[in-house]
Amino acid sequence: MGSIARYIFRTTLAAYVLVLACLTALIWVTYALRDIDLMTSQGQTMLVFFAMTSLLIPMLVLVIAPLAFVIVVAYVLNKLTSDSEIIVLNAAGLSPWVLFRGFFAAAIVVSVFVGFVSTYLSPECLQKLRRWSTNVRADVVANIMQPGKFLQIEHGLMVHIRERGNNNMLFGILVDDKRNPKAAKTVLAEQGRIVENQDGSFLLMQGGSVQLHKSGQDVPTIVNFDTYGFDLSPFTNSQRAVTFTARERYTWELIRPNPDDPVFQREPGQFRAELHDRIMTPIYPLVFVVIAYAYLGAPRTTRQSRAIAMLSAVVSVMIVRFAGFASIVVGTYAPMALAVQYIVAGLVFCFGFAAISRGLVIEPPAWMTNAIADITGRLSRRFATASF
Repeated sequence: MGSIARYIFRTTLAAYVLVLACLTALIWVTYALRDIDLMTSQGQTMLVFFAMTSLLIPMLVLVIAPLAFVIVVAYVLNKLTSDSEIIVLNAAGLSPWVLFRGFFAAAIVVSVFVGFVSTYLSPECLQKLRRWSTNVRADVVANIMQPGKFLQIEHGLMVHIRERGNNNMLFGILVDDKRNPKAAKTVLAEQGRIVENQDGSFLLMQGGSVQLHKSGQDVPTIVNFDTYGFDLSPFTNSQRAVTFTARERYTWELIRPNPDDPVFQREPGQFRAELHDRIMTPIYPLVFVVIAYAYLGAPRTTRQSRAIAMLSAVVSVMIVRFAGFASIVVGTYAPMALAVQYIVAGLVFCFGFAAISRGLVIEPPAWMTNAIADITGRLSRRFATASF
């Protein structure tokens, strides 16, 4: 790799890290806000909230990383054109492959990174998120005992708490147990907390009373207590088995799935589609860099508009990515449809390499350019007239 290619390589990767971090943070905030109920209604700490939502980042990177790379390549090429560097290199007789090698080397690094995330990191984080989420959402304190609400855990059993304090302390507890009509009871307590041990989960209440309503008695029996335990073990599901979807499986589990796996038996097409998506995801950066360079890498003067070329590159990337999404979705039910994404990628490589080697300036037909210019001119004149 020559000095020019190394310069392109360093510039591209430096810009890529910045763009990827910014886009990932933006999308992560959007996803994280959907789980804000972990703090507001389920009593989890800020640390738990950030830790759980951060486990989504590798999954987001799989979608964002190839698209962020296109943005970076377009930015670097536009910068080189604005500074007339591409024109100078072309006038010096350098081959178009000199610049392209730097971009393609950066694309290989991005592809390896995306492959690692797709193969191991994303499934690992999603599995941890599934286990953690199952435990959190199965917690009786977090999921059932919400302050200010009378909630029926099961038929004949009603629970209410006034508020929740620090360290999962509960205040103003009411437990109305009428599961046995012949011996109903109502428990009132000033405070309490959940205690878990080898025997199960218990609501340990302090400073309250138990009202026993026995059949045939008009007046209930009231017993004051300092400490009273109520068994919550039948209502907790924290020990239930956790099942993982195809997206949450490691790649080697998709290649050789367990035939006795109930999830695989129920959705074999989903496993197949997910495997092909894992194979194709690292290839997208290579495909996108070919598209971007084929449209934007040809030498143009500063007077030549690059807007049409930029728009064409964006549209081509969207078509390729949409074809990949459609191939995966349809391939779940029709395996032959999975070949579409490979065919599209192969066509991009063939036509893209041919255009780069010949130094072709890929532009839309003249009639389309003229039509766009005419529409743009009319809109400009209309807005100019309306402003006056």
